[in-house]
Amino acid sequence: MAQPTTDPVRLPPGPTLPRIVQGAAMLIDRPRALDYARRRHGPVFSASLPLFGDTVILSDPDLIKEVFTAGDLVETITNLGDVIGPGSTFSLNGAPHLARRKLLVPPLHGKRMQEYENIIEEEVRRELSSWPEATPFATLPSMMRITLNAILRAVFGAEGPELAALRELLPPAVLLASRLTVMPAALRRDYGRWTPWGRLERMRRECDELIGTLIRRARTSPDLDERTDVLAMLVAARDDTGRPIPDDHLIDELQTLLAAGHETTATTLAWAVERLRRHPDVLAELVAEVDAGGSDLLQATVWEVQRSRPVIPGVLRVTTRRTRLGEWVLPAGHSVIASIALSHASPDNYAEPRRFDPTRFLDAKPDTSTWIPYGGGVRRCVGAAFANTEMLITLREMLRTFTLEPTSEPDERPRSRGIANAPAAGAIAVVHRRGDEHGR
Repeated sequence: MAQPTTDPVRLPPGPTLPRIVQGAAMLIDRPRALDYARRRHGPVFSASLPLFGDTVILSDPDLIKEVFTAGDLVETITNLGDVIGPGSTFSLNGAPHLARRKLLVPPLHGKRMQEYENIIEEEVRRELSSWPEATPFATLPSMMRITLNAILRAVFGAEGPELAALRELLPPAVLLASRLTVMPAALRRDYGRWTPWGRLERMRRECDELIGTLIRRARTSPDLDERTDVLAMLVAARDDTGRPIPDDHLIDELQTLLAAGHETTATTLAWAVERLRRHPDVLAELVAEVDAGGSDLLQATVWEVQRSRPVIPGVLRVTTRRTRLGEWVLPAGHSVIASIALSHASPDNYAEPRRFDPTRFLDAKPDTSTWIPYGGGVRRCVGAAFANTEMLITLREMLRTFTLEPTSEPDERPRSRGIANAPAAGAIAVVHRRGDEHGR
């Protein structure tokens, strides 16, 4: 268990190349650079990286569990706080973060999820109705529209001009924010209206105004207690002292839900299409299960897509004091990355990790120390259940509606969109509408 210590600092070995060289290697081919370091130095190694500085990178499940349960020995420092705002959970640590999380969990779990399922189904069917037949097309834009429309309706409820405006504004804003998040601090400044940060600030102000209007309308809504959308629940929520969430924090928090609940889920769905087309045996078994009304293999497939093609490469923490982590002693202010990519691809954690094999998850749920697409501990993604439901419904409806044509083309390589790693070609698909006995 991670614990404070006064012992001398003792860091694991790692590459000794200059920081700029290590950073260039990560930028040019991050998966290969990480895998090389893991094979050379083991599941725990040091690195010197731009943005993060001196860093310990982990794929050892025991140490990852220690980091996720380290409490106030570590804190989250993320550029997303700069991008989204100080009221976002990405900007909070310690007691304020736990208090906010307590308010966010109920709207996105339990009975509420059953109410959101109809919304997701409607959005999936609406989008699938526009898919072209017998011609190659990128599915990532479609998945983006599905997840954006679903989260907008789940968060804000009824359709209106503000939602229509957010639907147009959010995709370019989220993409720009995602890219700026991994840029140096010097680029996260407003140098003028047409600079990247200046454009993002302008788009964020527009989003703030639209969401602020919806918050004010909700606060005066006579049917607030009857509404089931996330906004209504958060407006009505009170902390342990009876205080509501301030409007400026609500705006930041809702923007967090929209951004985090949109791009990463859509990207995973695109990867699912890319993987299934290249594994016709899995695809055939999955279609048979869906037609029979089952879902075990479908769930296992979602988990395996998340394992084999992680959208987010790692989870960052920073030590708040000198900390013992396993046999190592880290100084205060030291970066620690639980590497999702390395953990999911490690032969120590998974048999034949390069093989796409959903059956590995048929008999048991994933181990949350080796399978970490949602992070872990008290900072595990609060929208994980919503995202999982979206993916299950989307894939189920897609397979019921269309025959997905397999391909022998090479795998699509990951391409960075900033935070998320997406299929380089957008997950190209060729589909054929199924007969009425299966399609809808």
